This record gives sequence, structure tokens and C-alpha cells, in this order.
Amino acid sequence: MKEAISIILVLLFAVISTVNSCPPSDRAALLAFKAALQEPYLGIFKSWTGTDCCHNWYGISCDPESHRVADINLRGESEDPIFERAHRTGFMTGAISPDICKLARLSSITIADWKGITGEIPKCIASLPFLRILDLIGNKISGEIPADIGRLQRLTVLNVADNQISGRIPASLTNLSSLMHLDLRNNKISGPIPRNFGRLRMLSRALLSGNQITGPIPGSISQIYRLADLDLSMNKISGLIAPSLGTMAVLATLNLDCNRITGTIPTTLLNSAIGNLNLSRNALEGKIPDVFGPRSYFTVIDLSHNKLTGPIPRSLSAASYVGHLDLSYNHLCGRIPAGAPFDHLEASSFLYNDCLCGKPLRAC
Repeated sequence: MKEAISIILVLLFAVISTVNSCPPSDRAALLAFKAALQEPYLGIFKSWTGTDCCHNWYGISCDPESHRVADINLRGESEDPIFERAHRTGFMTGAISPDICKLARLSSITIADWKGITGEIPKCIASLPFLRILDLIGNKISGEIPADIGRLQRLTVLNVADNQISGRIPASLTNLSSLMHLDLRNNKISGPIPRNFGRLRMLSRALLSGNQITGPIPGSISQIYRLADLDLSMNKISGLIAPSLGTMAVLATLNLDCNRITGTIPTTLLNSAIGNLNLSRNALEGKIPDVFGPRSYFTVIDLSHNKLTGPIPRSLSAASYVGHLDLSYNHLCGRIPAGAPFDHLEASSFLYNDCLCGKPLRAC
């Protein structure tokens, strides 16, 4: 009798274990994904053994109800003990296998900062209906962003920064109605920013610096009410700065430096919510608008390396705060105003203009 009970208990435990483990199809997809990658130093894949990929497989977590694989979280730079023991950051080569798309319940894919992963983003990733996070920063991934990326209606984070991605920003990207964080920095992306970029109404950060983007700044961007950080620096963007950018309610950082932007500085930018403004290394002309006031609070305002003329606005003294100011390499002329914020600025903020004088430069 005792033997029969023991056998029943063993069988019951086996059934429960099977029910609570990941499906064989998910396990097979993960092993195929692993087979396309080589990680020689940390041994993070050594834990990928046994039949249950939901438990104790490094970087893998599953949905508690369905037991399907929900998250792949593999970071090459982490405070995890496996990195501390190895006294090094991660390095991985190989490519991201399309077999990852067989994990149909994936909510997040983070394969970040491995430095050596090459190949393209599998096009089939656009077919994962539950995907919320796609973070592939810090690899050597090439090719284009999948054309159908806009199908991912739940996607909130798209981060492919610091790779070698080329081609244009897909037109369908503006269909990502849930997108909050877009980071395409430091790639080889070319062509214009889609004209209807403003459809991304949930977006709070748009980081597109360090690419080869051309064309104008779409006016529709000012329709993104939640946008707080816009970085389009180090591209080939041309045209004018739309005054509507200065009317955005929560835009705090605007980096447009190192482009081919022309025209004048909109007055709206200098009396707005923007606190970090970098317009340096463009071809801006005309006078600096004399419209600073109590609402002007700048930790950084960099207008250097342009073609600005006229005097330094006296209203700068009325700004609530100016931390770093750089007006060098322009054609400014006249006396540098006295008092705050000018009394704490160094000569480097004013060098290489036509005829500025007064402290901290030579006397007038």
C-alpha cells in the first residue's frame, strides 16, 4: 500500500512539474536562439539546461499563468554577481536568430551591451503581438529597422542605439501608438524623419543623434504633448527651427547641435520650459532674441559656432538661472552686460566674436 502511494505521489509530482514548466516548443526556440550566439567568458548559458526553461535559466522569465516565456533579459553590463566574479563586462558574438519569434508570448526582449553581436534584427519580430520592450543597445547589429515595426501596438520602448543600423526610419514607426521611449542614437540611419512623427502621442524621449538624418524637423513634433527630451544632434538636418517647439508644455531638453540648420532663433525657445538648449554648430543667423525673463531657466544654453550678430541680450540678466552659457564663435558685438549670470562665466563663453568687450574679456 505504501509503495502504491509513493508511486502515485511521484507521478503526481511529475505531472505538476510538467504543467508548471515551459512548453517544449518554447524551450526548443530558446535553445535555437542560444545556438546562434557565442558567449565565451561568463558562461551565462550554462544554466540553460533541463526541461523547464521557466526556472533557473539565466535571463529568462515566464508568465505565471500560461508558463510561456515572457521576458528575455540579457545585459552585457550589469551588477549581477556573475559579472562581479568574472571582473569584466560581457562580450558575445553571433546573431539574433529568427527562432526568437517562435516565442509568441514575449513581452520584452533585452539583448544589450554585448558589443559583438552582428547580423540584422529579425524581421519577424514585428509579428510578436505582446512585445512591449525591444532593447538591443550596444551591439554591432546592421541592416534596417524592420519595415513592419509599426505592427507592435503594445511597444513602449524601442532602443537600438549604438549599433550599425542603416536605411531610413520606417514609415510604419509612426503607428506605434504606445511608444514612450525611442532611442536610435549612433547608427547609420539616413533619410528624413517621417513628416507625421507627431502621431507618436505617448512619446516622452526621442533620441536620434549621431546618424545621417537629412531634411527638416517635422512641424508635427510639437503635437507630442508628453515629449520632454528631443535630441537630433550630429545629423545632417536642414531647414528652420519651428517656433512651435518653444510652446511644448514639458519639453526640457532640445539638442539640435551639429546640423545644417539655418534661419533665426525663435523667440519662443528662450522663454519656455526648455532648460537644456544646444543649437551650436549650425548656420543660425540674426540677433539673439532679447526675450529672456523669469520663466527662462537654463542649466545649459549653447549657441556657439553659428553666424549670430548684434549684442548680447540684456534681458539675460532677468533669467531665473543660467548655468552654462556659450556664445563663442559668432559675430556678436558690444559690451558684455554686468551682473548675473555674466559674473560667473569665463572668457571661453565669449571668445572668437567680432567685437565683444568687457569682463571677462578686455575692457571696452
